[in-house]
Amino acid sequence: MRPGTYLDFEKPVLELEARIRDMREFANDENVELTKELRLLERKLDKLTRETFASLSRWQRVQLARHPMRPYTLDYVEKMTTGFTALHGDRAYGDDRAMVAGPAMLSDRPVLIVGQQKGRTTKEKLANNFGMCHPEGYRKALRLMTLAARYGRPIVILIDTPGAFPGVEAEERGQAEAIARNLREMALLPVPIVIAIIGEGASGGALGIGLGDRILMMENSWYSVISPEGCAAILWRSEGAVGNAPRAAESLRLAADDLLELGIIDRIIPEPLGGAHRDAAASASMLKAVILESLIELGALKPDELIARRRDKFRKIGVFSEDDTF
Repeated sequence: MRPGTYLDFEKPVLELEARIRDMREFANDENVELTKELRLLERKLDKLTRETFASLSRWQRVQLARHPMRPYTLDYVEKMTTGFTALHGDRAYGDDRAMVAGPAMLSDRPVLIVGQQKGRTTKEKLANNFGMCHPEGYRKALRLMTLAARYGRPIVILIDTPGAFPGVEAEERGQAEAIARNLREMALLPVPIVIAIIGEGASGGALGIGLGDRILMMENSWYSVISPEGCAAILWRSEGAVGNAPRAAESLRLAADDLLELGIIDRIIPEPLGGAHRDAAASASMLKAVILESLIELGALKPDELIARRRDKFRKIGVFSEDDTF
């Protein structure tokens, strides 16, 4: 196991897997009968894995969402679609590699794919700004979503970002305006919009492409107005940010179960045991099936009804009542 490719709470599981793998190789190389011992270890592994991932804290789910081997947008695009063609530029300033978008076929359905791409290697991460979009990224996404709506093509959005880029140059080019415009225009697009949070869903960076008819969430992803570290830095100042991030994660209620209970998302997409990075193909298959199911349901609605339901959906979020009995 290479340092940095596993999380601390994963280590016991991975060590037992390595032990089983070594024993199996030894049995094959030396022609030794170890079937009984291997079965015992495999049962132990299954039990340990289920126990480890059955009671994850919110902070541990945040860590899984950031796992270095977790599938990114283009990994899912490769496994779920055919004929994807990336389109570039916002026709105003430039292109943003943190935002990828283009037409593709999802099974036999033509769709527009939009998503954030962090990058796998150091070079890619720097080129993609670690998945933090500039204003031109949001404007590119809106340009292509408007084009898709013109041709009646449904939109599938994959969210995975630590937030919109907070640099001075992004603010100079209208970061807040770009995100706000996207929200306004996406509310009125007359085609189905299915959104899936596949990793991190932080703040306005996620919300800028996060207004749709169905909000899906991978089991080990997170979605919040701020990252746990950002929240901790505000509440406990910079010296307490790292140490209090797990505490902040619990208070933010940013896990999929929390957001389903609060009515912010519509459905949780299960992941393979141990997380999406353990079996990217199976994870993509689960995601694709739920997206297709959502598109079929939404495809039965007329454009006016689609828009009305979408607007009602988001107007209800955050509505609460006060109990004055005390």
